[in-house]
Amino acid sequence: MTHTILVTGGAGFIGSNFVHMLAELRPEARVVNLDALTYAGNLENLEPVAKLPGQRFVHGDITVPEDVERAFAEARALGGALSVVHFAAESHVDRSIQSGAPFVTTNVLGTQVLLDASRRHAVQKFVHVSTDEVYGSLGETGFFTEETPLAPNSPYSASKAGSDLLVRAAVHTHGFQACITRCSNNYGPYQFPEKFLPLMIANASEGRPIPVYGDGLYVRDWLYVRDHCEAILAVLERGRAGEVYNIGGNNELANLVLVRQVLAALGKPESLITFVKDRPGHDRRYAIDASKIRRELGWTPRFTFAEALPETIRWYAQHAGWLQRVRSGAYRDYYARQYGSA
Repeated sequence: MTHTILVTGGAGFIGSNFVHMLAELRPEARVVNLDALTYAGNLENLEPVAKLPGQRFVHGDITVPEDVERAFAEARALGGALSVVHFAAESHVDRSIQSGAPFVTTNVLGTQVLLDASRRHAVQKFVHVSTDEVYGSLGETGFFTEETPLAPNSPYSASKAGSDLLVRAAVHTHGFQACITRCSNNYGPYQFPEKFLPLMIANASEGRPIPVYGDGLYVRDWLYVRDHCEAILAVLERGRAGEVYNIGGNNELANLVLVRQVLAALGKPESLITFVKDRPGHDRRYAIDASKIRRELGWTPRFTFAEALPETIRWYAQHAGWLQRVRSGAYRDYYARQYGSA
């Protein structure tokens, strides 16, 4: 049966990796990609799949009902069963500390606009991609489970928790067929270089200082983006409506340990490490218990950190032009070249 998937935020880091994976693993699926192309959305990320049959791109904002309707019209024209995978979000904690308003607008209002349209268009499955940050912070032991109370500590995570609750409300009020996924820190190709790992790789490669917050002992569970995308596909195809699925990489590392691994891999001195003033409200530790998705859907991460970190470093080395265009802002000219307007 024909299957059309509307992907929001599919020109961003995780979304573009998900679209690449669909082209590889589900080539029969038709994909409509709705993206506002804000600072972190990059059409270059989609170049390898853009010309494949069944791939459509719609330039639009999830907070604008008319844009969302255009995307659904494109999806309906392709025919078949219709699903939504919702990545589109403002996602950088530091930016949310500077101003929380864009995060509330995109993550909360935008999600509700998308939910309303999805119900009107009788979407068969809706997967809302969220974050483990909605759970708050852990001490030295323990793990986040799907039953951990929500306790977000940044404007970003608070806005994501709000969007999670709107999805939950749609399930319980309207019988909407939706699942929520909550992942740990992702890394891999196409990640915008404001984020920790690509920033480290880029700065270390050029012999520039690597800023590390506080004492550098903040612990995160690192998840390779391909593993994350395969987990989302499992939830899309087999997840039970109304359920939350935690997705973790089983790779807990302190930031300072990760920096040292990157420096060693690139043959750079640890003297590049520069400790900077800590982020306000910085969560000390995140760790995911992903036993539910393993037990119910059979997913487990395929990539170890020892395999995927060197592969990620190689990817950025091999795509130095991409990185330079992203850091300079020149990547934003790509849309104008491809579509005739900015």
